[in-house]
Amino acid sequence: MGAEKCQKRVLVVEDNELNRKIAAQVIEDEGILTECAIDGLEAVKKVREAPEHYFDLILMDVQMPGLNGYQAAEQIRGLGRCDTSAVPILAMTAYTFPEDLKRAEQSGMSGYIAKPLDMDVLYEKLEQWLVKM
Repeated sequence: MGAEKCQKRVLVVEDNELNRKIAAQVIEDEGILTECAIDGLEAVKKVREAPEHYFDLILMDVQMPGLNGYQAAEQIRGLGRCDTSAVPILAMTAYTFPEDLKRAEQSGMSGYIAKPLDMDVLYEKLEQWLVKM
């Protein structure tokens, strides 16, 4: 990954500690800053309290206790800031049937990454969404 990703920041939202740590480590190994949230509520709080344009990408697990990923994406999109309406939110999901992907899109998500995470696909998504910014 190139220097154009310098100082990019990704929010990793995942309730499974091992999955969260692996995703964050892989991203950090690419020189990208990460922050983590353990559920949708914490993700919305982190985005709401962060300065505008703080996060360049959000990786959001969809199946979490409390506020799930779909609900969190809707709340983030509804914060009313220019950055929260545009920041890419990628669903991390094992559910990739057309109706699941439609639900992700309807909740304001920009795309998805299938679980279990394929590191090559994760790198491609980072390249796709962080370089274009």
